[in-house]
Amino acid sequence: MKILHTRKQLFAFFMPGFLFGILYVNLIMKKYTAEPGIFSDYFLNQYQTAKIAAQEYIWYLVRVRAAPFFVLLGLAFTKIRKPASIAFIVWTGFSSGMLLSMGVLGMGIKGSILCIVGILPQFLLYIPAYMVVIWYSYTYPQNKWNAQKSIFIGLAMVMGIILEAYVNPILMQAFLKTL
Repeated sequence: MKILHTRKQLFAFFMPGFLFGILYVNLIMKKYTAEPGIFSDYFLNQYQTAKIAAQEYIWYLVRVRAAPFFVLLGLAFTKIRKPASIAFIVWTGFSSGMLLSMGVLGMGIKGSILCIVGILPQFLLYIPAYMVVIWYSYTYPQNKWNAQKSIFIGLAMVMGIILEAYVNPILMQAFLKTL
């Protein structure tokens, strides 16, 4: 019997990672979450008053955002494309669960809102770019790579980096003023 590939299957890989991330923070890492970190008042006050030099920040973002993307993209054209995409989805779920749990433990509901503000608006472009690569990897050979995919992911990643460098710091600082 042929297994149908659906986007729900990808979600089924994300959710166990997300759950494990939550459990990891609440059960294993609990003593470390009590220590000051990115959700401490000191760090948030420092971020709120910091002046972000977008021209310098953009080069940092290119390194941090492009490296994992190009690794995943490179693996998409190897024989381990499907396991790599599944591992990436599970890891993304785990990281999301950890971050959200640490935000809630550190600040309550404001911590979860801070996490959401922290990924907007750039992740509205990063997620579709990654999903094109993951979907290609997961459904190969039924799904073929083409120039449209290349143009889309290139534009989405570039626009995401620009939004993260210029718009996200403004949104974060505006949200932090409400705390």
